[in-house]
Amino acid sequence: MTVKQLYNAARSLTVVLATGACTLSVPAYPPPLKTIWLDQGWTAEQRAEYYHKDQGTVTFGIPYEWFVALEQPKLTTEEQPLFVEKGFMDRFGFIPGANILPVGFARSADYTDAGMKPLLNPATGQKLTGVGMTCAACHTGRLTYQGTEILIDGGSALTNSILLNKAMDGALRETKYIPPRFDRFARRVLGDGASDAAREQLRDQMFHMLLRRDKVALLEISTSGSSPEEGFGRLDALNRIGNQVFSLGMNIDSNYAPRTAPVHFPHIWSSPWYGWVQYNGSIMQPMVRNAGEALGVSARVNLTTPGPTLYQSSIPIGHLHWIEDTLAGRPPFPAKAFSGLRSPKWPSLFPAIDQGRVRRGKVLYEELCQGCHLPAPNTAAFWSTNHWKQIGGKGDRYLDVKQIPVERIGTDPEQAAGMARRTVTTSDAVKLKSSSFGLALGEVVENVTNKWYDTRTPPVSQADRDRMNGNRPNWLRTDVAYKARPLNGIWAVPPYLHNGSAPSLYNLLSPMGERPSTVWLGNREYDPHHVGYVNTKIDGGSEFKTDKPGNLNTGHVFTDETVEKGRIGRGLTPEERHSIIEFLKTL
Repeated sequence: MTVKQLYNAARSLTVVLATGACTLSVPAYPPPLKTIWLDQGWTAEQRAEYYHKDQGTVTFGIPYEWFVALEQPKLTTEEQPLFVEKGFMDRFGFIPGANILPVGFARSADYTDAGMKPLLNPATGQKLTGVGMTCAACHTGRLTYQGTEILIDGGSALTNSILLNKAMDGALRETKYIPPRFDRFARRVLGDGASDAAREQLRDQMFHMLLRRDKVALLEISTSGSSPEEGFGRLDALNRIGNQVFSLGMNIDSNYAPRTAPVHFPHIWSSPWYGWVQYNGSIMQPMVRNAGEALGVSARVNLTTPGPTLYQSSIPIGHLHWIEDTLAGRPPFPAKAFSGLRSPKWPSLFPAIDQGRVRRGKVLYEELCQGCHLPAPNTAAFWSTNHWKQIGGKGDRYLDVKQIPVERIGTDPEQAAGMARRTVTTSDAVKLKSSSFGLALGEVVENVTNKWYDTRTPPVSQADRDRMNGNRPNWLRTDVAYKARPLNGIWAVPPYLHNGSAPSLYNLLSPMGERPSTVWLGNREYDPHHVGYVNTKIDGGSEFKTDKPGNLNTGHVFTDETVEKGRIGRGLTPEERHSIIEFLKTL
């Protein structure tokens, strides 16, 4: 039987998805001439650990032993290179690591199925291990300039995990339905000489995993509608976390929401010292934020079975504390300087900063920018007690970042408004105080972390819980607003606005009529003059239109014209825009 006949014989959703994955278009990038890291205050050891720190996730729903045994998708019986090959993963934006896994991927402890039961190798009886994405997958940036690749720790990733998952879907389904591919896969997973019974059990395991993928695919199809494309460097993170927890985790299809608010991956230096995090400033406690992220990229958790295992998860809470602590460094307010992971400095590789423009830009920043973004972090005014507050009137001080209502800022409202309006229902096992998505998510995640604390031997003390939680309560809010964070290192994290609809800082400072109506993401080449990625078509890249809800490039505008909302200040000449940009390069 030919490969085509094999697919026609199946006549199922699995075939449709597999053939779709075989036609995926992804960029082909030339290898860099060299790769450099900028000094951001971390040791090489800290960086390496951050890149692969396990968060208990099984993002793609398969064990590590399968992940490294899969071949790349292609509709053929001939042997293909392995899926995990560095050059292939790099095409989806995932930075090659020092070992077999890319930056932001980690091998975890026992792989468990959706019911928290370990999955065994059918030939050896040994427990299989997990593999999933970590904090570093979305928060490690990369720029290229004239052949040199610059890696930005804690920066904004230019990855496309959705496209990667589609490619993996195709690889899995081709392995299931093309006998020569399955034979090679089985030898890699089970070893030579595995029994027919072991091979059939492996095939059955794959069948059940593909059924779960089919369910997710159908939910995606039923809710996608006119949802904006996410693509390279963008993801509707909060809605995806909600879908993972309240729909897939609780087995409630009606909780699966459309992806309406793709956001540009935020940079995370200095953020451990903000009073509130997330674009809409919705979460205070770092542990709730980080454990929620782990659940969103498929850490296992029991949200359906009542009893002593309710809220039991695969998340190693201690690892999340290490990540946050390493990012944070020492309390910055007494020293009036950030430590931990610091924002990167403009590299000498780029054209020299124009100091004349810097001086003029500083004046313009003070006139037009610092009312929202606060004084520049390298000034004494930034460290005034007016900007730093003690939570509950005690302990360390945290930066009181300003919340700017969407009605004033005028930018795309979907991320903030969508979180405020979304509601959820819960499983019979889980009883929550609120049906509001944000508040319900905060309560679920707090219960998950408390379960981990309670089940250690001995249980974690209250003092240690407070410390690991960042000495902050689990306060949540759903303001239809966006926080205005400090702009240190802003030059290193294009594109701009929370949804990435302004490719460069120059675009962002320009009038609405001069902002591009089409944005291409996936191009890694950096434009140091306008400060952003080069906004040109790239084969296999992501294109989105900025006139579509979720993608809007409105607001945050400097203009002399009368506008309904979103006017920040007077219009800027091209020279004034470049002067502000030169000043921002120094932060």
